[in-house]
Amino acid sequence: MKATEIVKQVKDKKIKAVEILERHLKIIKERDPEIGAFLEVFGDSAMKAAGAVDEKSAKGLPLGNMAGVPVTIKDNILYKGHRCSCASKILEGYVAPYTATAVRNLINADAVIIGRTNMDEFAMGSSTENSAFKPTRNPADTTRIPGGSSGGSAAAVASGMCPIALGSDTGGSIRQPAAFCGTYGLKPTYGSVSRYGLAAFASSLDQIGVFANSVEDTELAFAALSSHDPKDATSVKYPESVKAPGITDLRIGLPMEYAAASGAMDAEVGSLFDETVKKLKTLGAKFVEVSLPHTKYSVPAYYIAASSEASSNLGRFDGIRYGLSVKGETLAEVYKKTRGRGFGSEVKRRIMLGTYSLSAGYYDAYYLKAQKIRALIKHDFDEAFKNVDVIFTPTTPSPAFKFGEKISDPIEMYLSDIFTIPCNLAGLCGLSFPAGKSKGGLPIGVQFMARPFNEAVLFTLAGELANAD
Repeated sequence: MKATEIVKQVKDKKIKAVEILERHLKIIKERDPEIGAFLEVFGDSAMKAAGAVDEKSAKGLPLGNMAGVPVTIKDNILYKGHRCSCASKILEGYVAPYTATAVRNLINADAVIIGRTNMDEFAMGSSTENSAFKPTRNPADTTRIPGGSSGGSAAAVASGMCPIALGSDTGGSIRQPAAFCGTYGLKPTYGSVSRYGLAAFASSLDQIGVFANSVEDTELAFAALSSHDPKDATSVKYPESVKAPGITDLRIGLPMEYAAASGAMDAEVGSLFDETVKKLKTLGAKFVEVSLPHTKYSVPAYYIAASSEASSNLGRFDGIRYGLSVKGETLAEVYKKTRGRGFGSEVKRRIMLGTYSLSAGYYDAYYLKAQKIRALIKHDFDEAFKNVDVIFTPTTPSPAFKFGEKISDPIEMYLSDIFTIPCNLAGLCGLSFPAGKSKGGLPIGVQFMARPFNEAVLFTLAGELANAD
């Protein structure tokens, strides 16, 4: 069942939250050995939470808007009393001392948190091959990756193991795996969902978001998650006045630079993208060509800015305060041994890139220049949004690729996020949704991007498309 259906049936007392949970635990038991989406299933605490929802219902108390819905959380989001490892050896066995605000909001809405999902270590990757513990497989084709870094969350939703999952999106880590696995994936406006309790990768880019199998479920979860949080300095009170016009009143921008780059795009991705444009035109949408001239610089600017922030944020993993600690004769030796053994190769690569970019003599040439380019990219979007309401692009340049296909070529791997990164650099909201499948049965996604706090516009467009099918 969809999350919205679960809520309705639980509130109408047609089914109990415990029964819903048991169904999903059964599916997890049957499917996860093959998929590998979960790092841990919270069976006991989830059963207790579901029982508490049923108890509230029996007493006639009002239930929250997520009543009885099983939700998984990415392994970089804290849930008090439960392990959180960021899929890294350096945090293996770490138990969260507090609960992330996003998780707290779900619990307050009577959702049931059922487990933590696999990811690329510290959210650094596009395939979930960088997890220190195991790979996660794409439910559509288990020889292929599910995308990353939130691959476990995407695979869990796509395979029916849960109706809703939380992920984090720093440069496409929700939208890219959503496209690869055939789900909806929302990257909310920066600041609309609290980052308190999210293990930091790149603080100016990270954003908690949602995976679901329908527009309605995505909207339901976002409504529960979005709130102003004084514990997060970047949290913003969501404007209540933003409303979405009908599809016939919307102007959709098609970036000419993306069309020019179509030669690097898989033919089937391009074909489904064009088909979706035709569907939108049939529904009455108007298309306008827009220019985003600095898009071509987004990938290098992103990897310098994000890696620089990561090199600072990951400095807390020193073997002294928490997590893995390897003994050494000196403090410097403890640092080296702990980080050498605890961090994987991709995390080390990005820490070194970020440290280099921030070092004396190179700061102006790399980090400062990346920030200037980021400002230009945001300016491009600001100018484009003077003429359009949303911007429409593919989500990924190709369908899901096979395991090992790009892992040895970091540049090729980084280009998997070429269409998603600009959204994060500009602080916009973006929604990836299924456009169809390739001839080989692989899901293909496309995405809308809108001004900050215009998630309602994304939901309206995607909803009308879904209903038209």
